Amino acid sequence: MKLSPLISGLAALPMGALAWGGFGHITVAYVASNFVSSETSAYFQNLLRNHTQDYLSGVATWADSVRYTKWGHFSGPLHYIDAKDSPPTYCGIVYERDCKQEGCVVSAIQNYTSQLLDPELHESARLIAAKFIIHFVGDIHQPLHTEDVAKGGNGILVKFDDVKLNLHHVWDTSIAEKLVSGGRVSRQPYGEAKRWADALTAEINDGKFNVSSRSWLEGVDLADPIATALRWAIEGNEHVCTTVLPRGPDEIRNQELGGGTEYLLKAAPVVELQIAKAGYRLAAWLNLIAAAIAKSEREHSTAGDL
Repeated sequence: MKLSPLISGLAALPMGALAWGGFGHITVAYVASNFVSSETSAYFQNLLRNHTQDYLSGVATWADSVRYTKWGHFSGPLHYIDAKDSPPTYCGIVYERDCKQEGCVVSAIQNYTSQLLDPELHESARLIAAKFIIHFVGDIHQPLHTEDVAKGGNGILVKFDDVKLNLHHVWDTSIAEKLVSGGRVSRQPYGEAKRWADALTAEINDGKFNVSSRSWLEGVDLADPIATALRWAIEGNEHVCTTVLPRGPDEIRNQELGGGTEYLLKAAPVVELQIAKAGYRLAAWLNLIAAAIAKSEREHSTAGDL
């Protein structure tokens, strides 16, 4: 098994402290920043009131913070979709079955995309919608955000570098941090995240993801956000059977997943792939939104001249 430079040497790296909700999400945002058009960048820099290169990364973790406030408590279920499957025997998502009445990450992407495209909506509401979209496109690519077993792995206790954690935390945090900076990710990880994002961008442009990335945007349709997001969720959920729980939840409990274990060597490339996909797809989605808004504004302006 040939390992990429980002993955080789995993056994020697210590564990850090931030989550996919922090370091990973910021990396996704920086990858997206590398692929958006100049028109898209200008639109979202204005909307987000940030004209630096950090305009997407600066709000990438907002949704994880606001969910714990009184106002944002409603958004908790919107970070995931609970696939009621039975890995590793069967993985699969049925939208009508698995998206809760209060919503899920698939419906959230649809809802906030619609809000961003609504010219009648106040700018402050569209700003909030943009911040949710930037975060939720990242969430939907984390395999355990598309799985119901043991509350997305939160109820499965394991070890990582001899530290007791739950499986969801390992996929949110530990594996990603093993991939960069020797696991020593700072509390303000923008520098580390930007370097990782640039490395992933190079892999997409000219490296190992160059060929496969050409299919990453298949099925992306701004006119049907549900179908688009559901496709992404189903794809991520497939990794639950093949990589996250390859022998089922009972077989992984209390197992060591860090160090140079076979589990980590198989899981790390999946995390790397999903972060790259999330950033690339987020850029494409934001490009479509910005183009649709610009088209609508042109049509409105032309109609006003008649």
